[in-house]
Amino acid sequence: MGRFLLRHWTAVLVLSVVAAWAIFYLPQTPTFAVLELKMAIDARNGDRAAQFVDFQSVVRNAGMQMVQNQAGSGDPLADFIGRGAVQLLSAPAANLVESWAKQKVDNGAREVQMPLAAVAGALVLMHNNGNTAYTRFRDRKGQVWDIRMARNADGQWQVVEVKNIQQLLQRLENRERRQLDIN
Repeated sequence: MGRFLLRHWTAVLVLSVVAAWAIFYLPQTPTFAVLELKMAIDARNGDRAAQFVDFQSVVRNAGMQMVQNQAGSGDPLADFIGRGAVQLLSAPAANLVESWAKQKVDNGAREVQMPLAAVAGALVLMHNNGNTAYTRFRDRKGQVWDIRMARNADGQWQVVEVKNIQQLLQRLENRERRQLDIN
């Protein structure tokens, strides 16, 4: 065995470094969190998948995006009221969205599945800036995804914002409407 190690010391060293990286560094990255989220969704484990999303932040940020998109009217009072409504309603809305998402994951619903190509694109394009990370990519249907992640107080990475969420909400609404028309 000692002779083998002497003859292949470079390979053993490289293998040791890769193993240390996989054990100590990789689990602390947003990339690993995305992989775990995909595995939880594939396993139809809604509670586990929900651990990787800060629903309160996602809903609040989505509401603020919608208020900003409507701010073109130039009415500061409407903008102020809209922002106040977002702050007031984001917690109950986040609870509803979380329950809906868990149910959809548990049922294996198509609209919450993460295609492997999208996950690979997100991982390749992931930018890590300390306690925040983001990725931006276009899926095969042409939708642009701009996803922000942050490390929470427990050190776990979570999705905190999905930019252009109106595109996603419109697609979900259309799908739900089609399902109601079928039934």
